[in-house]
Amino acid sequence: MKRRGKAREKQLAKWERNPAQKYAVVLIMLAVVSVLLVVGVEWIQRGSLAETTVWAVQNGKLLAMNALINLCVLVIFYMLFNSIMAGTAVATLLLFIMALITYFKTKLIGEPFFPWDIFLKKESMNIIPLVTGAEAIKRLSVVGVIVLVLVVLCFYWPRLRVGKGSRIALGLLSLFALYSLGVRTPWAGQLINKMGVSEIVWNQQENYANNGMALAFTMNVKNAIVPKPEGYGEPAMAALAQNLADQSAVQTASAKKSDPFQGKQPNVIFIMNEAFWDPTLLPNVQFSEDPIPTVHKLQKESTSGYLLSPQFGGGTSNVEFEVLTGQSMSFLPDGSVPYQQYINKPVPSLASYFETQGYKSMGIHSYEGWFWNRENVYKQLGFQSFMSKDQFDNPEYKGTFISDDEVSRQIIKQVDETEKPMFIYAVTMQNHGPYDDNRYGGNSISAEGDLTASAKNTLETYTQGAHDADQSLQKLIDHFEQSDEPTVVVFYGDHLPMLGMDYDVYKQGGMINSSSQWSLEETKSMHSVPFVMWSNVGLPQEHVPSLSDSFLGTYVLNKLGMEKPASLAINDALLQQTPGLLRDLVVDANGSLYRSVPEQYQPLVSQYSDLQYDQLFGKQYLAKYIDQDYLTKEALPDYNQEFALPPVTESQEPSENQGS
Repeated sequence: MKRRGKAREKQLAKWERNPAQKYAVVLIMLAVVSVLLVVGVEWIQRGSLAETTVWAVQNGKLLAMNALINLCVLVIFYMLFNSIMAGTAVATLLLFIMALITYFKTKLIGEPFFPWDIFLKKESMNIIPLVTGAEAIKRLSVVGVIVLVLVVLCFYWPRLRVGKGSRIALGLLSLFALYSLGVRTPWAGQLINKMGVSEIVWNQQENYANNGMALAFTMNVKNAIVPKPEGYGEPAMAALAQNLADQSAVQTASAKKSDPFQGKQPNVIFIMNEAFWDPTLLPNVQFSEDPIPTVHKLQKESTSGYLLSPQFGGGTSNVEFEVLTGQSMSFLPDGSVPYQQYINKPVPSLASYFETQGYKSMGIHSYEGWFWNRENVYKQLGFQSFMSKDQFDNPEYKGTFISDDEVSRQIIKQVDETEKPMFIYAVTMQNHGPYDDNRYGGNSISAEGDLTASAKNTLETYTQGAHDADQSLQKLIDHFEQSDEPTVVVFYGDHLPMLGMDYDVYKQGGMINSSSQWSLEETKSMHSVPFVMWSNVGLPQEHVPSLSDSFLGTYVLNKLGMEKPASLAINDALLQQTPGLLRDLVVDANGSLYRSVPEQYQPLVSQYSDLQYDQLFGKQYLAKYIDQDYLTKEALPDYNQEFALPPVTESQEPSENQGS
């Protein structure tokens, strides 16, 4: 040990006498480590060294851009610690963790790690139970060993210190370079263009695969800022307001002629059931009995169809955002979470609309109120109260979470005990993934097909949960069939379930052929969830082949014959022309599928985008001309007073780490 220490001191003394040699060594080390980090990061995020090698050989300029970003990160930590090996260890740990998150997140739900994921805080714990298998432990162990080796080397490798002034200058220069690449300043934009970078904003999985993780992640920083649409301003919004007012007048006259409740106000209950989907849609799988008989019966007798969800496998709050506000995730950065990022002021929603109609609006969710920031968001959306897990009195659990039956009982209780008509938006939790935990001990429905034992177990566990959800819906129907209060129940799933890593069950079940590069039909299938609409007052039966979540509220108000705010007239027009509107899938009224909005529908879609920008980010010009009460409605001063509890401290928070 003493010999090594003396040797290191001798080498340091030699470099101090020859600064040029020292800085040459530093530059070479930083350059080599930056390139090695690119290889390591890409190996982790792709899961294959061979694929990483092919990408690196074929994309030299992209490799250089990723190395440049890694170099900036390295320099920042080097300058902070004034030790090249300590800086390398911290930078490696940071970049490798980002790569691991990208790998697992992509395998699970088809989305990489985004800059705004950093702000998810407790919600990020949701992924931990999903990455505890042997493969995950192996990857985590490899990263841990590499970082440990680098930490040990810190005690043996010369620190290669840099003067304080140089440290500050180099650190600031690196920060400036990262900032410029992130927001794409003119010089950074020229560099990115010169290097032949092609950003694929509409397909982030492909964006990360083509450009490399460090570059794609950095370029996404600018996407956290929603740009102002071209032509947006008060004159444009005034013209749109006049157009919407004219359309709304026609639609209102039509609605009054078709009031099925004859002036009575029905209870309106939306139930967004966690990951609810129809497993019998797997072509190559058969079940011992019908897992969802209630939904299948309603599909024959009532209004039903398929909703196009903007999510797969997770991101429940984004579906809530679309349904409640009538706005679309298509106009927001891919992977963004409005509940976390954008809703910090009153935003018009179904909840605030029903409040203006004399209803009591209530949110119900059988999980923690803080998850996805619901406690604060529901206030801004105009709910009068929000009943989360803490307000359930001695609830029934089924598996890991509060049962769907318990949610149905709470809905019945709230409606029966409230004098006003109610608008309830309920979100369940029982059937939240993962589904490889044998949570029910035994499953009453078996699946048969060319499935591995693991896939069969996962599918049967999920199917048991879907069956329970179906039966909880039947309990609601049984109750409200006997009720004198007119009641409407809208039941649907938020997204398809995440059935195994890399879409395993869907591939084995014959629904898709591969994990990526889906056809338009496959994309539609992997985003379509069933919805049914039941009422104890007869409503006309209708089948809806495809309907975006953002148009569901407008569709339901039409079916109820209720007068809508004028600003929703644009949703009405769009559901007639392009009823399906996702980021990478558009379905027109004829059922034709497109990757992007066809030219003939673009003007209306652009107006829809302008309206959304005005409400979320703009000057709210529209409220000057139409829907003043609706568009400018403030949060209710008595929000959640009926469930008022002392604030929960950090140490009191539940230990469960899953949520929806």
